[in-house]
Order: sequence, then structure tokens, then C-alpha cells
Amino acid sequence: MSQQTLSKAGTKASSGYKYTFAARMAKTPKSFIREILKVTEDPRIISFAGGLPNPELIDVDGVARATAAVLAEDGRVALQYSTTEGYRPLRQFIADRYKKRLGLDISPDEILITNGSQQCLDLIGKVLISAGDHVAIERPGYLGAIQAFSLYEPVFHPVLLHEDGLDPAQFAHELKANPIRFFYGVPNSQNPSGVTYSEQRRKDIAELLRGKNTLLVEDDAYGELNFAGKSLPSFRQYLPEQTIITGSFSKILAPGIRMGWVVAPPAIMEQLVIAKQASDLHSNYLSQRIAYEYLTHEDIDTKIRVIQARYKAQAELMVSLMKELMPASVRFTTPQGGMFVWVTLPEGISSMEVFERVLKEDVAVLPGTPFYTDGGGKDTLRLNFSNSSPEKIRAGIGRLARVIRDMDRP
Repeated sequence: MSQQTLSKAGTKASSGYKYTFAARMAKTPKSFIREILKVTEDPRIISFAGGLPNPELIDVDGVARATAAVLAEDGRVALQYSTTEGYRPLRQFIADRYKKRLGLDISPDEILITNGSQQCLDLIGKVLISAGDHVAIERPGYLGAIQAFSLYEPVFHPVLLHEDGLDPAQFAHELKANPIRFFYGVPNSQNPSGVTYSEQRRKDIAELLRGKNTLLVEDDAYGELNFAGKSLPSFRQYLPEQTIITGSFSKILAPGIRMGWVVAPPAIMEQLVIAKQASDLHSNYLSQRIAYEYLTHEDIDTKIRVIQARYKAQAELMVSLMKELMPASVRFTTPQGGMFVWVTLPEGISSMEVFERVLKEDVAVLPGTPFYTDGGGKDTLRLNFSNSSPEKIRAGIGRLARVIRDMDRP
């Protein structure tokens, strides 16, 4: 029985009781990554499938010191309810960092602390999408956003992604042909492709949106992970009243604290705060206090440089091995930052078949189909390089290349 049939007709419990679900659930895809991660719990599996930071780079001792300090100095307050907007000193820290990193003047009143950047996407969907609204998204696009927005039943308009960013001609066509509510994109080290928009492409996209009643949602989860150590301009620089930014501490501090934020103009922020109040009152206040304590007492910039250097070395190793071992007909991106390499397989080779075959060799990869809203991606793979040692990258890419070479033979 299909998911859609289950949503409409319900499903039966062992007692015969019939459950029924909201129709929107039939339009919301299950997270393929979460399902694959169940497979990769086997320690024998070399996994390129997830999107996990390298656990060796999580500063457990530093977080422990920060936690102890918060509990010792202000524990009863840190364990109490708090405001929906979040701990103001933490919001000020984020605002100051935008000024330092990107030259943006952002008020802490324009920042809302969330439970990871994934909650940002859910809140944005709640306040901006009505059923049937038109939303533009990259092709391929981040599957977490596809899943979050799908709950609110939009019409997706995927726009092709090139090595330097979004296709401006296709985007211009979509804007002209449809009342696009907002465009969602990941301009820095895009998930899943690893592509970083060039500065010129950012200007092109901003110019197409200028004066239009279309917002731009800039997911900046990987902005601090640029291998060159320098940041390209935010869309807010070009479109301050039309840009919403989402950010996260998951990639530079620790994903387990589930701490992200959204930056939005005041009128949008007011609606986001109302939606968050209805959702969870406020984000984990203890985690907010710990994050702030850590960020103001540890050397976060040195930590980020260590992460950048490690990921750069791992990405370069993966790409060099693929150049050496893969058939010439295999194409792949060369990321400038982030955590992913995007692979396009030779014509006629199915990514699901590659997934199944290489899993028998104790290697997990992620087929690209969940990143498409139009049924594409059947010949694509996403490979994660951040959560593997050099030894595992060598062994895993060797096995993957062997499987693809065998499938590519006439």
C-alpha cells in the first residue's frame, strides 16, 4: 500500500483499529538518510552516506568546561524556562560574528535561536507557505528542506545548479512564469553538490529578485567551512529586506546540542517567534548558555581553522582517488568547502544499484534521488568526506570505484 493510500484510508493496528492521518503526510517524504544511517550502525561499514562532522574534532573537554562553568555560576537560571527569542548575549555574539565575517549589520533582535537549523526550515514553512504556494529550490536541493517544506504542501520549482551556482536563465523563467513565494538555496558548499556560488552568480540572482515580491532563504550551514578561510558575500548584502538567513553551530561546535538560528527582517521575525512559541516555547536554554560560555572562553576561530584544514585534506584525498580510480565517464564536483562530493554516474548506471552492490562490500553511499523534487537524480550519488579517516576514504573509494568499473563494462 502506498504512503498516499495510508494517509487517506488509514492503517490498521493489530487489534483492527483503523488509524487515519492528515493528508499532508502523504506529501512528505521519509528521510532516506535516517534510514541509511540505521544500516551504517554496523562498525564494519565505511559510510560516506551521512552528513556528520568528524567526531575527532568535537571538543569534548571544552564543552565539559563550559557546562561545568554554567552550572556552577548560574545553574538554577540556566535550568529554568526562558524567552522564545533566545539568550540575548548569544544572539549578540552571532550578530557580532556576522559583522566580523561578512560585514553585515544585524541586530540581535533580528535573530531567533532554534533547535538546529532544521527547525528554521520548519518555522519558515509554517509562516510563509500555504498549500499550493510556489517555492523555488536548487536542483539538486537539500533533502532536509524538501522534507520540511513538503509538510506545508507547496509546488516546488527546481532550478538547475551549475558549478558556479544557480542557472540564472532558468531562474528568471521561473520568476516570470510563477508567483514564487521564496527561493531556498545553500550558496556556500551546497548540500548535496558541494557547489559554492561565485560572487558574480550571487549578484545575478539578487538582481533578478530585486523589486519582486519574492523572498530568498539563504541556508548558511557550511559558510564557516570554506577551505580558503574566506567568506563570499551573503545575499543580505544585496537584498537586506528580502533575505532570511539560517545558521547552525552543528558544524563548528557540536550537532548534539541542536543549536541553530534564523536571521530575518522584523516583520518576518515577529511571525517566526509566534510560530516557535506554538511549537516549543523556546530552544534548550541550558544548551544556549553552554554554547555562549564555550564561544566566549574557547578559541573558536582556531578550532574552525583546524576543521577547515582537516576537511580540505580529506576532500582532496577523496577527489584525487576518484580521478585515479574511477572510469573517465564518471563526473564529480571539486568542493571548495563543506562536507560533500557530488557524483554523476555513467549513462545507464543506477545509483540505487550502486548503493546495493557497494553495501555488500561494506561501504555505504547515498543515492541522489531524495535531493530531487521532480523524480531526477537516478544516476547521482552524494559522498560525505568529513566523517571518515584517510584510511577509510582510501579503502571505501577503492571498493566503490571497483563496483562502478564492473558495472560500466560493455
